[in-house]
Amino acid sequence: MIRSVDLRGLTMSKAQYNLELPRATLDVAQAMQLIEPILKRVKNGGESELIKLAQEFDGVTPHSIRVPQEVLDNALTNLDPEIRIALELSIERVRKVHNDQIRGETTTQFVEGGSVTERWIPVDRVGLYVPGGRAVYPSSVMMNVIPAQIAKVSSIAVASPPQKEFGGYPHPTILATCALLGISEVFAAGGAQAIAMFAYGVEGLCQKCDLVTGPGNIYVAAAKRALRGVIGIDSEAGPTEIMILADSSAIAADVAADLISQAEHDVIAAAILVTDSAELAREVETELKFRVAATKHSERIKTALSGVQSAIVLVDSIEAGIEVVNAYAAEHLEIQTRNCAADALKIRNAGAVFIGRFSPVSLGDYSAGSNHVLPTGGCACHSSGLSVQTFLRGIHFIEYNQLAFSELIPTVVTLANSEDLPAHGQAMTVRLENL
Repeated sequence: MIRSVDLRGLTMSKAQYNLELPRATLDVAQAMQLIEPILKRVKNGGESELIKLAQEFDGVTPHSIRVPQEVLDNALTNLDPEIRIALELSIERVRKVHNDQIRGETTTQFVEGGSVTERWIPVDRVGLYVPGGRAVYPSSVMMNVIPAQIAKVSSIAVASPPQKEFGGYPHPTILATCALLGISEVFAAGGAQAIAMFAYGVEGLCQKCDLVTGPGNIYVAAAKRALRGVIGIDSEAGPTEIMILADSSAIAADVAADLISQAEHDVIAAAILVTDSAELAREVETELKFRVAATKHSERIKTALSGVQSAIVLVDSIEAGIEVVNAYAAEHLEIQTRNCAADALKIRNAGAVFIGRFSPVSLGDYSAGSNHVLPTGGCACHSSGLSVQTFLRGIHFIEYNQLAFSELIPTVVTLANSEDLPAHGQAMTVRLENL
């Protein structure tokens, strides 16, 4: 069901590790060609064009692309009380974590009258994408909306694919979560057309956004790549990944269940165990066989686990395993070792790190308080997950008085001349003419 990769006795570079542990391939370049006509249709059309696209790709004709407030209110009224309680608890925790990410203003003063102040300013308007399809993601509503709200973004819109079962509107649980968070601008639009709507704006329907965030399928990723520059983006999210670093102290049932949990997302999801225990590897394989067969989405999970992107990797030691996981830079990294807290301190590259037996990825997906919109495809070696910072820009405000300015004239003129840009220096010295 899942392949084995034996790295024992080998010393490898980061590139070599990644050759041994390939990810699922996504041909985003080809998808960009496929979506180009869609982007043009949205750019040049109006709401009627978005309705036609919903008919073509979602098999449903929405009454309107914007979800009426009455529909949002009804979704919240009719929300299962148990789900509402779970959402409210999760919202509280996500808010608490993200409130601690607020950045203050800092001023650096070099001399009296010469200072640089850095202020963190929110973007004016964001479009938040919440995927539909195989699953329902109210959790993605929380993870996108809450940091944007804490960043004090003044205009927030959400888009999610229209659903046949619900009259062409997004799933009611998604709508209820938007209502719970006070979001009233919600659109029944999915895929590349939703990203294009946010990027270009649609007259009389949706204003242009400055930034688009949120995960989606390959066509969403392709649209983000194609429109980057027209809009800002958080990332091009790829298939979900879980990597588990475990030694013989780990419980095979826990490890197998965690691998299965992320394989449940998609047939191209990556699930990887890195261990120095051949016995644990054998036990996990046994657990996978009967647990996959017993779970609801067994075919999808089996396909993901048997794909080239998933594996059980044998290493000589946990130290060697740490090198593997740092090279791979997984979206989700679990550490189930005897010295998990100490081992976690050695992790340099991961979207989020889950430490110990009682910190599974599922906790972070919903209610730990951390954000689950995380870098995939190895991007965790240079990028962070979604946060309040995503929606802020650090702007420098420079203020020098005459004395502080005058002291720097020789320095600036010297550097300007060294770069053969004398007009830069003249922009300094001209001010001496009218003192």
